[in-house]
Amino acid sequence: MPVQLGCERLLASYVLDGKCVGLVCNPASVDGTLEHVADALARHPRARLGALFGPQHGFRSDVQDNMIETGHGQDEIRRVPVYSLYSETREPTAKMLAGLDALVIDLQDVGSRIYTFVYTMANCLIAARRHGVKAIVCDRPNPIGGLAVEGPQLVPGYESFVGQYPIPMRHGMTIAELAQLFNTEYGIGADLEVVPMKAWRRDMYFDATGLPWVMPSPNMPTLDTAIVYPGCVLFEGTNVSEGRGTTRPFELVGAPWAMAERFAAGMNRAGLPGVRFRPAVFEPTFQKHARTACGGCQLHVTDRQAFRSVETGVALIAAFRAADPDRFRWRDPPYEYEAEKMPIDILAGSRDLREQVEHGIAARDIARSWEPSVEAFVKTRERYLLY
Repeated sequence: MPVQLGCERLLASYVLDGKCVGLVCNPASVDGTLEHVADALARHPRARLGALFGPQHGFRSDVQDNMIETGHGQDEIRRVPVYSLYSETREPTAKMLAGLDALVIDLQDVGSRIYTFVYTMANCLIAARRHGVKAIVCDRPNPIGGLAVEGPQLVPGYESFVGQYPIPMRHGMTIAELAQLFNTEYGIGADLEVVPMKAWRRDMYFDATGLPWVMPSPNMPTLDTAIVYPGCVLFEGTNVSEGRGTTRPFELVGAPWAMAERFAAGMNRAGLPGVRFRPAVFEPTFQKHARTACGGCQLHVTDRQAFRSVETGVALIAAFRAADPDRFRWRDPPYEYEAEKMPIDILAGSRDLREQVEHGIAARDIARSWEPSVEAFVKTRERYLLY
């Protein structure tokens, strides 16, 4: 039996009866039959759809590139306003919430601290508390499973829109579990109800759920992308291409100074578990090194359970830096509304990772350095797990 989503269980209940509802969603907010939750809510016999809210990339996820704000508008089909939460505001305002009895959040996360949708969700909880609106979070699968936890933990002072709370890079939680963690552990205090899934298990990757994959965002085309994303997203903090502008973002990584065959051979000699590196040359159509040949590799995950995405991402960054230390650069700010701190530092959650790479510390030793904080987080998250 396929997993039953939180939105499906919510719409089959009486929770929304008599309520005017705001819905935070995007094109991936579909049920198991690919019906969009906005359409299902619009024809709800006992509730009324009052407004739609879109996260980064927009309600229709039509804005391809990163860090491009979207505007507000009107949905002509459902005849309700569409508010962008990646605009002059990243939190619903009193005017946006006026007349709403509940704010339903139904977004597909991808299992990484960096992914901004979970902070759109958190900001909605903050606004719901501030303006006296009930918040309902519909759960969806963590596409890369709910067991593995990996990576550096964000430390105070490095909060941003790619990391508002002290969690590791790969958190191993669902979005509703994160909602409970943020709301209680980190003191948001909204009137929150979460709607769990039925039949989801923590060992499930998305392709075991029986659900259709719809791109959560334009550069998350496949489950393979999501699996490598927690580590390869770190390339956004460098001048190495993370494959944006190709059909395999985050799986393809490269730079003009790297020789693909030599680079991939070196990575394979490193013996990183659960992954092979195929030499690849590609030309991004936009973003870094647009229309310039980049040498590097494509990651092919051979063993999901053994694969350590964040450690692999760190090893790749160190290898590109070693290939030409004079041409490798850490990206300069601004990045995701942060104008002073280096992008790699807010991505990693502190300056430690950057300094470790600069000092030539091996990726395996860097990974060992974050193990104590991972162990502490695993104990904290236990209180908020639903499955």
